[in-house]
Amino acid sequence: MEEQSEGNRSSSYNLDFQHKTILVGDSSVGKTSLLVQFDQGKFIPGSFTSTVGIGFTVMLLGDSGVGKTCFLIQFKDGAFVSGTFLATVGIDFRNKIITVDDLRVNLQIWDTAGQERFRSVTHAYYRDAQALLLLYDVTNRQSFNNIRAWLTEVHEYAHKDVVIMLLGNKCDMSSSRVVRTEEGASLAKEYDIPFMETSAKTGLNVELAFMAVARELKHRSSQPDEPSFQIHEYIESQKKKNPCCGLLSL
Repeated sequence: MEEQSEGNRSSSYNLDFQHKTILVGDSSVGKTSLLVQFDQGKFIPGSFTSTVGIGFTVMLLGDSGVGKTCFLIQFKDGAFVSGTFLATVGIDFRNKIITVDDLRVNLQIWDTAGQERFRSVTHAYYRDAQALLLLYDVTNRQSFNNIRAWLTEVHEYAHKDVVIMLLGNKCDMSSSRVVRTEEGASLAKEYDIPFMETSAKTGLNVELAFMAVARELKHRSSQPDEPSFQIHEYIESQKKKNPCCGLLSL
C-alpha cells in the first residue's frame, strides 16, 4: 500500500478548475521566496541557489500496492520506510534535483493512485508527463497481467513521444516471486521499451531508472540534432560499471 500525504488530490477534485501559474522574472527577484510563502505560509531567510534552468516531469504508474510510493521515497530520500501505507489518493508531487553531465536537472515526480476510482483524475495529468515509469510487483501476478491495460491507457492519454520504462519492483523478495525476470523482459521487448527489475527496499536500480529517463529527456531537449541517446545501451553500460545493478534489462 502507498502513503497518503497533504499534496494528494482526492477523487472529488474538480478538474474544471485546474490551472497553472508560471513565475517569471530576473534571477534573485524573489520568485522562489514567493512560492515558498504561498506553499508553506512562511518566509525562509537566507540565499537560495538559483532555480535550475531545466526540468522534467516523471510519472509513476502501476497497480495499487506495487510500491510506487516506497520507490519514490527511496529515490528522493535514500531511505526505505517499512510498514503499511495508506493508498495514495489521486496525485502526490515531489521534486528532486539531480546532476546530468554537469547540468542540474529538476525532476518533478508524480506518484499516482493505482485504484480504478482515481483513474479519471490521473488521466488528466498524462499529457503533462514527459516520462512514465510503469511498475509491477514481481510477487503479484495480477499487477504484471495489468501492465497491458496500463500501456493501453498510456497510448490513449499520453504524448506519443513520452519516454516509457517498465520496472519489476520488489525483486528483493525472491522467495515470494511469481513473475520471472524473463517475462518482464519479453513484455518490454514486445512494446520496445526499456526494462529492469528494481527494489525500493534495497535501492537496487532505483536511481538508475530515474537517471536513464533524465538523460534521455535532456538529450531530446538540448541535443535534438545529434544521434539519439540510446537508453538501452546506457542502462547496460551502467550495470557493467556497477555489478550490483546487474539484473536483466533490455
